Order: sequence, then structure tokens, then C-alpha cells
Amino acid sequence: MKRILLVLVGMFVLAVGGVAGTFFWAEREVQRAVAPPGAPSVEFTVPKGTTGRGLGTQLAAQGLIRDVRIWRWHLYRRGHFAPKAGRHRVSPSMTMAELSTALEGSPIPEDVPFVVIEGWRLRDTDEALAAAGLIKPGAYIAAASEPSRYTAAFPLPRATLEGYLYPETYRVVPGAFNVQELIQRQLDTFAERFYTPNREALERSGRSLHEVVVMASMLEREEPVPAQRPLVAGILWKRVDKGFPLGVDATSRYELAEWNDRVAFLKRLRDQEDPWNTRHRKGLPPGPIGAPTVESLQASLKPKPSEFWYYLHDAERRLHPSRNADEHEALRRKYNVY
Repeated sequence: MKRILLVLVGMFVLAVGGVAGTFFWAEREVQRAVAPPGAPSVEFTVPKGTTGRGLGTQLAAQGLIRDVRIWRWHLYRRGHFAPKAGRHRVSPSMTMAELSTALEGSPIPEDVPFVVIEGWRLRDTDEALAAAGLIKPGAYIAAASEPSRYTAAFPLPRATLEGYLYPETYRVVPGAFNVQELIQRQLDTFAERFYTPNREALERSGRSLHEVVVMASMLEREEPVPAQRPLVAGILWKRVDKGFPLGVDATSRYELAEWNDRVAFLKRLRDQEDPWNTRHRKGLPPGPIGAPTVESLQASLKPKPSEFWYYLHDAERRLHPSRNADEHEALRRKYNVY
């Protein structure tokens, strides 16, 4: 009888020891993250209607926890857990306690795409932002007219950021949109896509960044085929250097309220005092006429030498360069371009 009692006591002690060991092991695992501190953060989505226990499988699949059973133990010990549906920024270097706290926090705001079209002027982007309900009309133009409020890896113009705000699709949060933040992102993108990779080439080119941007803005509107832009750039730079009028009609559209207002455009073409009229005025126009892409910027920076001095586009927008005025006039008659 005594022996049986001893066996039972031994079994009880072992059982208690096993339970205690399991408890301390589980508690240690709860406090042990999958990755060491500093691991990159990831986006984790909490589906609508999901339970805390149900998130365990997802967390394990994304490498944020090791064991679903330990996650359930943590929730049992924690008590109340109310994750918020949506996207959350978390890291595998978080413990389970930190993960559960993060998932109860506010999710990442839902963003939407906003597209800045190639060649758009400040006024065009302003109108699109206002139409999307993101700003009051004029707010983008006003913000872009104070370059000193922004930082850039390149010298900023003094009066306006026209031409330097890179056209791209940007993700924005409608309920928390900040026009200055968008402009800063556009400047950062300009530096990333063009200025930083081409800084040394710019210094060797003999052209200022502003001159390159002005030319690129014309190329964006003037030549629809990116592969043809270096050739057009070569022709236009030659004309600038020799003191010939550029004859880029897009510059006469720059100040129009509506870019395609033909009546207003023809009136501007006849105005020889208009500083944007490059049919009559020599050299570059007063500034950029829109937002150029990296293809236009590269073409402006690295023009293609040729024997041509003129060019035109036919009704199908195909490029026809010519070597002299006589050839150019012949092409004008052939394609009925005036």
C-alpha cells in the first residue's frame, strides 16, 4: 500500500512538473519573436469578421509567429482581443504581445491612385486634384509657387516648380491628403528618376538643369514617339545655339486656359509680343511648359546630332525632318501642314 502511495505521489509530482514546464515554455515562446530586432516591416491584413484565433494561421503563413498553438495560448492568457479590420504595418521582430497590440491599433488608411499625366501643366494637375475632391481649386498651383518650402537634391527655381514635378501615378489618402507632401514626393521622384543618375552628365553637358528641363517639357508635347525625341532635341538645340526661332507651337498653348482651344491658340500665334511665341522669339521660352518624363529629359540632355534643321509632323503625327528651308517647305505642301 505504501509503495502504491509513493508511486501515485511520484506520478503527481511528475504531472505537476510537466504542467509547470509546459507553462513556462509557452510563456517564453510568447515573448520570443521570430526574427531579431530590426527586421523589415511587412503589411498584414486583418479580414473583416475574423476572430483572434483565426488570425493565427495567417500570422504563421506570413512568418510573423512560429506556432499557432502558442498564439492561441497567448490570447487565452491575454483575455480581450479586438483586432481592427484593415492593413497593419508589423514586423517579424515583434513578440506576440506586440503583434496583438499592433493589430488592435488603427489600420493603415486606404489609399487610391492619382495620376499626373505626362506633359501636364501645374494648372492641369490642379484641376484634376480639385475634380477628385482632394483640394480646393488653386491650392496645388499656390503650393508649387513657393519652391523654398521644399527640399531637393538639385537646385530649385525661385518662382515656380513647373517642369520639376514628375508625372507619375501616386498613391494618396483622400481623407488625409496633403498637397505639399504630394509635391515633395514629385520632387523626390524627379531626383530619383533623372537628376541623381545623370548628375555628372549634366555637369559635362554645358547646359543648366533648368535649360534641360525647359527643352524636355517641349519635347514631351512636341514629339509623341519617345524614340524620336533625341533627334528632335538635336534639331532644337542647334536652332537655340545658332539663334534661330524654335517654332515650337506648343509653347503658345502654355498659358491657355484650355490646351486645345484652337481659336485662342491661333490668336497667340499671331501675337509677336508674346514671350511664349517661339515662332517669332529666339531662344528657349521663359520656362517649362509642363511636366516632362525621364525619356524627354534624357533626350534633352543627350540630343542626337544630325544634318537636319527643321521638322514637321503629318496628320498621323509621323515625324518628317528636313535639312533646309526648301525641303521643309516641300514637306509642308506635301502633308498640308501650316
